[in-house]
Amino acid sequence: MTTEPAPREEPYDVVLLVEQALTAADAEQVRSLHVELDDDPTIEVVYHVLLPMADAAAAVEASLGVIGGADLIAPPITPSPDEIDHLREEYREQADRDLATTADVLAATGAHVASRCIVTDPPVDALIRKVREVDGREAIILTRPHLVAEFFHVDWTSRARRKLGVPVLHLLEHEAPAAQAGGGEGVTGA
Repeated sequence: MTTEPAPREEPYDVVLLVEQALTAADAEQVRSLHVELDDDPTIEVVYHVLLPMADAAAAVEASLGVIGGADLIAPPITPSPDEIDHLREEYREQADRDLATTADVLAATGAHVASRCIVTDPPVDALIRKVREVDGREAIILTRPHLVAEFFHVDWTSRARRKLGVPVLHLLEHEAPAAQAGGGEGVTGA
C-alpha cells in the first residue's frame, strides 16, 4: 500500500528586496532561514525578488553636484537627454543581469523563485505592494550597511517595519550571519 504525499497548502510567500545581485553565500543565508519549513511536505516556500534600478537622472545630478561644489572650476556641462537615456539603458541592463544572477543563485540552493521584478518606483512602496499582492508571510531586505540611514531609522527596513504587518528581516549582503548579530537586526512582528 502506497501513501500519497500530503497535498500542499497555499505557498509560504517570502518577498525579497535586494539592493544588488546576491552571491551564493547570500542565497544560502536566505534559504537557511526556511529549512524547517522545507521539511514540512505541506508547505512550499516561494520567493518573489525585487531589485531597484538606479535612477540615471538622479545619478547624473548627484555626480554634477560633487564636481560643481566649489567656485574653483567652470560650471559642468549638463548631459543631453540622449546621454541620460543611454545611461538609463545601461542601468536597466545591469539590473537585468543582477536580477538574473540573483534568481540563479537562489535556484541553485533549491529555492523556488516564483517572480522577479526590476523596481523603478520607491523600493519600500514596491515591497509593500508585492507583499500585499502575494499575501506574503514575511519580507527580507538585503542591503549593504547604511549606517546613517539605519541610525535615524529611515532605511528600507525601518520604513517597511512601520508599514507592513508581516515579519521583516534585514540581512547585510555579502556578510556571514555571525557577523550580522547586533542591535536592531532580526525579525519583528510589525
